[in-house]
Amino acid sequence: MSLTLVLGGVRSGKSAHAETLATAAMLPVRYIATADPTDGSMAERIAGHVARRPVGWETVVAGADLAAAVVPGSVTLIDGLGVWIAGREPETVAAAIERLITVSERAEVIVVAEQAGEGLLPLDHAAREWLDTLGTATQQLAGAAVRVDHVIAGRPLTLPPVLGSGSLAAPGDPALRHHGDRDVRPGDADHAVNVLAGPPPAWLRAALVAALDADAHRYPDESRAAAALATLHGCEPDNVLITNGAAGALWLLGPALRPRRAALIQPGFTESEAALRAYGVVTERVFEPDRPAPHADLVVITNPSSPDGRLRRREEVLALSGRGRVLVVDEAFMPLVAGEPESLAYGLNDGVMVVRSLTKLLSVPGLRVGYVLAPAPLAAALRAVRPPWDANTLALAALRSAAAHPYELAALAARAGAERADLQQRLVRLQITVWPSVTNFLLIEVPDGPRLIEELRAQRIAVRSAVTFPGFGANHIRLTARDPESNERLVGAIGAAL
Repeated sequence: MSLTLVLGGVRSGKSAHAETLATAAMLPVRYIATADPTDGSMAERIAGHVARRPVGWETVVAGADLAAAVVPGSVTLIDGLGVWIAGREPETVAAAIERLITVSERAEVIVVAEQAGEGLLPLDHAAREWLDTLGTATQQLAGAAVRVDHVIAGRPLTLPPVLGSGSLAAPGDPALRHHGDRDVRPGDADHAVNVLAGPPPAWLRAALVAALDADAHRYPDESRAAAALATLHGCEPDNVLITNGAAGALWLLGPALRPRRAALIQPGFTESEAALRAYGVVTERVFEPDRPAPHADLVVITNPSSPDGRLRRREEVLALSGRGRVLVVDEAFMPLVAGEPESLAYGLNDGVMVVRSLTKLLSVPGLRVGYVLAPAPLAAALRAVRPPWDANTLALAALRSAAAHPYELAALAARAGAERADLQQRLVRLQITVWPSVTNFLLIEVPDGPRLIEELRAQRIAVRSAVTFPGFGANHIRLTARDPESNERLVGAIGAAL
């Protein structure tokens, strides 16, 4: 779950801000009061807090162990850390804060604290000890919090995470950036890269040659491609953002949206997590049927998913959206699915951004043919941080041509489906686990994945280990379907190795 720390001076509005955060979580709220209601000087402040709190909130007076007051399945709002610290030994406070941090891993916790370190150092020993203890406690909490807000004059500022150096975070898990093309050597039979085999269609080749002659001498102009895609998807050109492949769009999310916490629905394209972590965004992996934490203001889901090729229902995907949250649906594999059932690309939804790619269907991974469909404000936010001329002339020509050939795109999708069905039928005889898929690839599980991969490699057959996908292990392998003859050779080699 999560821990949020709200800091501010006296009368800064920090308590009101924390109450807003608690309400937005849409969970039952347990308010932990630290002020002494019998203290006459505090009575007016307590009354003001009580008056603005919703009637349904439960109020509990803080005890010596703050962690004991936390209840999973609800939001626990602890208001007034400095008041609770007063009169307690520093060692006792540190231990209590550590226990609170531990329980926050299983519940939603919001702590409101006075900002230590502002103003002059107190002259008396007791005041200095209180200030030292408060400063240590808030730094302890900030080190574990997924969000730290500093409220000044009623206006909250979300503090950036602690980064390795510069504006980007320290490098993340390199496995997140492993892709199938790295598993294929020149001359290998390629069952690792999930791009439709063969050269691009003749009609596309003609469009690329024409663009090379007509437009390569000038800077790219994406207006015609955006208009063509808008017509194809039934929206306006300002709802379309053309990007350097689908991956290029995902790398814009961090700087454009500046999310505080992102939930990544698994399984999915791992480049999303790598991109967000590079910009210091706190990420959580959500394995279905779990739901994203209420404080996640960005949710990313891949549909159909990889490496298993599962198609999620439209309603299931839209259920992940919500107020104050952006839902990003990575539909890079959707064009490979005949009829594109469950796609969100044909009709805009508030707060929903759809990432698309034609790279795989058109067999042009070198052109990086991607785009985003989103409400105009979201598209504009991405456009504002995108590098200039991000889409090259040939990619723009490919998008224009593809938008003008919907029936040809449908035929390519049908071919992808037929190749996958052929591979699946051949795999059945091996009596291994095969995941049902709607794409041009299949996920299998075998007793000794690394050995199988090496034996196939010795026969110049490249496949994709799924071990770099969260939730899968070394015995899971993704296989891209090809023509029947190639599929038969692959399945024969797998059968012989098993």
